[in-house]
Amino acid sequence: MIGLGEVQLFILYILPVYITAFILYTIRALRGPSISDIVLAVDSMSYDLAAFLVILAIFFREPILIGTAIVLALWTYSLDIYVSKYLEKREMGE
Repeated sequence: MIGLGEVQLFILYILPVYITAFILYTIRALRGPSISDIVLAVDSMSYDLAAFLVILAIFFREPILIGTAIVLALWTYSLDIYVSKYLEKREMGE
């Protein structure tokens, strides 16, 4: 079983990495030269947030956060499908 101190230490070391990644993703999402760059930045941000929610679920021992992370990842995947269909056919729709 994972001890609480080990999880706290892991979060302490990984938090600066996540903050740096979020800053870089935000810059890329705001300045992206193409729609593909923007979508990739938002996707990366969403998947990193889902992974961080799982880490927080382990830390707080709250299983609802894992379900939230799964829903976020599926929502991001559906966004990818929708955007790729739009970029391929240049029309909105199902």
